[in-house]
Amino acid sequence: MTILIDNHSGVPIYDQIFTQIKSQIISGSLPEGEPLPSIRSLAKDLRISVITTKRAYDELEAAGFIYTLPGKGSFVSPRNTQLIREENLREIELHMAEIRRLAAQCGLSAQELREMYHILEDET
Repeated sequence: MTILIDNHSGVPIYDQIFTQIKSQIISGSLPEGEPLPSIRSLAKDLRISVITTKRAYDELEAAGFIYTLPGKGSFVSPRNTQLIREENLREIELHMAEIRRLAAQCGLSAQELREMYHILEDET
């Protein structure tokens, strides 16, 4: 598992950890049942507070991406296809909002956007 912290991004460190682990779970690079590093071990490796790492793990557990067994550690939850689908839909909605914003700046109509999408769709 690889986690890169960017201290200059403005994004809270716990959120960077949460997002990167979540992405690795969704992509399958962290498979179901995979043990995660202990909270202390990850904090030490990243040179951050244990509290920050715990918050990221707590958020991942609350979102259903990991589960914790007392005394054994944290593990990747079984793949919940509905949860993954919802996460992907949310990501698509964010991209679509950005596309709408850029299209408005360029003066593109909804019809022109649809045409662009169909051209891209035909290329694949």
